[in-house]
Amino acid sequence: MAKKILVVDDEPAIVQMVINRLKASGYDCLSAYDGQEGLEIAQASRPDLIILDLMLPKMNGYLVCSLLKKDVRFTKIPIILFTAKAQDEDRKMGEEAGGDAYIVKPFNASVLLEKIQQLLPA
Repeated sequence: MAKKILVVDDEPAIVQMVINRLKASGYDCLSAYDGQEGLEIAQASRPDLIILDLMLPKMNGYLVCSLLKKDVRFTKIPIILFTAKAQDEDRKMGEEAGGDAYIVKPFNASVLLEKIQQLLPA
């Protein structure tokens, strides 16, 4: 059964590009375009992994990540923080929120897929 990945980003072109790459690699995909929607879809669908932008409308990615990681039902879902924010302080905040990995945009698709494979054991 294919692993389910939720992609949360407010840029539809990025969401579509990532989903196309993930589907080509055999993953099922869900999408959300703001933090609130991402949190609700994550809670309702329990994806195997979440790719989460940090700069989102309604609720930022740090808060979405933190809320999911503090809830015992979702704490084991790996979260890849996916952002243009490349400063050490941003990475530290991502770690404190519970992010399992941090990928800076613009990104290399092979790096993203490799990180997903590390976080989702077969």
